[in-house]
Amino acid sequence: MRELFIYYRIPVTNAAAARTRVDAFQARLRKRHEGLMTRLMCRPEANNNQQTWMETYSFERSTQHAGGVTPTLQAEIEAEAQCLAGLVDGERHAEGFVPCAS
Repeated sequence: MRELFIYYRIPVTNAAAARTRVDAFQARLRKRHEGLMTRLMCRPEANNNQQTWMETYSFERSTQHAGGVTPTLQAEIEAEAQCLAGLVDGERHAEGFVPCAS
């Protein structure tokens, strides 16, 4: 089951606004996709007045989403994340992973 991890840097001065936007779009995604689990994580320390954030996306174990996060859903996530334009420093980096063993 494919899980998606997206990491990027946020200037400390943009953190509150970015958090509000990420919380909102992740809530919309969960509402549209039953069983979708989302998280927003950050490194505990800031470096050069920037925080490193990571969004995670996965599904509860079910036959409905046996393949996990699809490329179509990933594109939808990226479309939702356009609301972060101007708040992110640099690129958002997305990587998909699957379990090594079940």
